[in-house]
Amino acid sequence: MQIVRKHRGKVTILEHLGSAHSEAELAALLTAGEEKLADYGAAEQLELELGLPADTAAPPRARTVVGSRSSILIDAITQSWKRLGFGEVVSDNAFFQLVLARLVEPTSKADSLRVLSELGIEPPHHNTFLNCLVRANERDYRGNIAEKCYAHSVATTGISLLLYDVTTLYFEAEKEDALRQVGYSKERRVDPQIIVGLLVDRTGFPLEIGCFEGAKAETHTIIPVIKAFQERHQVTDMVVAADAGMLSAKNLKELDDAGLRFIVGSRQTKAPHDLATHFRWNGEYTEDGQIIDTITPKGVKRLDPDRVKKKREPVWSAEEHPDAWRVVWQYRRKRAMRDEQTLNLQRNRALAIIDGEKPAKKARSVKVTDEEKAFDEKAYERAMKLTGFKGYVTNIPAGTMSAAEVISSYHDLSHVEQSFRMSKTDLRARPIFHRTRDAIEAHLTLVFTSLAVSRFMQEATGASLKKIITSLRPLREFTGRVGGQDITFDPEVTGEAREIAAELLPGRFPGH
Repeated sequence: MQIVRKHRGKVTILEHLGSAHSEAELAALLTAGEEKLADYGAAEQLELELGLPADTAAPPRARTVVGSRSSILIDAITQSWKRLGFGEVVSDNAFFQLVLARLVEPTSKADSLRVLSELGIEPPHHNTFLNCLVRANERDYRGNIAEKCYAHSVATTGISLLLYDVTTLYFEAEKEDALRQVGYSKERRVDPQIIVGLLVDRTGFPLEIGCFEGAKAETHTIIPVIKAFQERHQVTDMVVAADAGMLSAKNLKELDDAGLRFIVGSRQTKAPHDLATHFRWNGEYTEDGQIIDTITPKGVKRLDPDRVKKKREPVWSAEEHPDAWRVVWQYRRKRAMRDEQTLNLQRNRALAIIDGEKPAKKARSVKVTDEEKAFDEKAYERAMKLTGFKGYVTNIPAGTMSAAEVISSYHDLSHVEQSFRMSKTDLRARPIFHRTRDAIEAHLTLVFTSLAVSRFMQEATGASLKKIITSLRPLREFTGRVGGQDITFDPEVTGEAREIAAELLPGRFPGH
């Protein structure tokens, strides 16, 4: 389409407007042409009658916006869902919409309707969401999603090393029930809670989730989750890493009896006995980064005291040391400085309690005898001598995994902590509005699925979930009605947002 001027039989092309391949595009070009004619001072000199169908309800040449949606963000999450294979095993649009809404803005099921509407998606009825959570339990969405998570991990990272940790989710409820119970709380809370165990691969990608009674000891959660994972995928050869909270003689024996290899954080109080040989021959001096590969007793039985007569540390094997595990200790000066700072803060707090400056609460190194309080200097000195040491208990022989590999594998546990932080903050895992076990389990299935999609998106882009959402959410696709025809205008995607979108939507953005 062109704008031309005809003067005394001579035609001059003033401007080329473009080519139309549909009635909607032609309507848009005609409207643009009419505006251009006004610029040339010829708006009323001619009337183009091309016989195009028009919307009789709309005045001629009307231009209105009839809708918009965050198309790039919606498409990115949809593609991530499909690339993980979730759409193959969960054919439930309402469940997907709950996942999408939770990724974008974690909120209640009822308020998810608002989130979807703001994204430009027509939301379903609230009852549709409630019914889909019932289906999630009845049709085992969690099991189906877990199968796809396993397949993704095997194809990318591998499951040779699995990481396990637990967290607590609290409820503002007056009464306990069979699931929501008052239990041990690091925050010293007395609210009913549940225990959630999460198993992930070494990158933090979720593989299995478990829900337990709030009063259940954390050490009693790891075996059920590991066994559920094994039975679901028929896996036998893998290494499980967990923090010192999982360190119990029964847990380690059950993991070993199941043919599983483990790496578990040791408690610092075990260092004097485990490192007796090292301290005997080296005194209190330890080089920064020094690693001591030795053995630790399986239970209450002590190690042979005569072992310290030899300078060389024993090399663990299941056959030669049936009553011991392998333990790797490492000393780091940076850790020692951090430990010393923590101990000094605890010392100052204890002294303040003794002097009556702070309320009497349980504090480290406060010794109470006959209603009198005193600072336990010996306990403080013992703790100071052990600063900087960190131990790792395992049943993996040195010939299979070096001490340095044991340490680095354990430190991958930070990915579990990241996943928990994400599920409790970015995804708000706390099921405040749920009361029954079925509803809580369905909610955790939703959080587990959302966590998998978010980890996939973060791994693909190298950006945090928050960065992905804030970058792509403002990019809106607009639908306008021009001359009775609906035309969609794609958003302009540039800079960092384009780089993120290109990773999540392969082939959509040339040049990336």
